[in-house]
Amino acid sequence: MNLIIRLFVTAIVAFLLTKILPGVHFEGFSTALIFAIVLGVLNLTIKPILSILGLPLTIITLGFFALVINALIILIADYFIDSMEVRGFWWAFIFSILLSIITSFANSMFSDD
Repeated sequence: MNLIIRLFVTAIVAFLLTKILPGVHFEGFSTALIFAIVLGVLNLTIKPILSILGLPLTIITLGFFALVINALIILIADYFIDSMEVRGFWWAFIFSILLSIITSFANSMFSDD
């Protein structure tokens, strides 16, 4: 149940962010739900590999490169989802930062703790 709530929170936040950010676009809320699922799968499969490969850069940049990895994951999701559009790396970077912050805050409101 917690996974479903997190997916819906991610989808809602991502959909609302596309209304604010002109460089990211979803065709509808169903695209946002698909994005949340694809993002979850990419975070489980691709992100750990990128994090291990980018560990030296993450250490050298004091963690900044982890934000770059998050933006790359957003761009990979854009590649797989036809009804989603991200207009470049910087829009993905801004979108990933805002998505992470707002989703973390929203998920903490719905947590059982």
